[in-house]
Amino acid sequence: MGKVKPLEDRKGSKSKTHNMILENREKLSISGVEHVNSFNSELIVLETIEGVLTIKGQELDVNKLNLEDGNVVVTGIVYSLAYSNRDSLGSKGSGFLGKMFK
Repeated sequence: MGKVKPLEDRKGSKSKTHNMILENREKLSISGVEHVNSFNSELIVLETIEGVLTIKGQELDVNKLNLEDGNVVVTGIVYSLAYSNRDSLGSKGSGFLGKMFK
């Protein structure tokens, strides 16, 4: 019989799981975050163990950030949450115009 690799070996050493809890569209707690790519009051882009997460909203603020544990807490009014693949983030033409002309 072959040996099965534990889940933590496959996912990486930072955070083992990826979870989100959204409370009243005003407080978003996220685990499994590896990197914060960018953020402002209307858009936050995070790299998670499950892909790139884009958060759109109003008056967004990163209240807690602990990349060692992979935890982030965002407050503000959340309009949307969307996932994309990691490779699409850095690829040529992945900006607004690149998406328009796909």
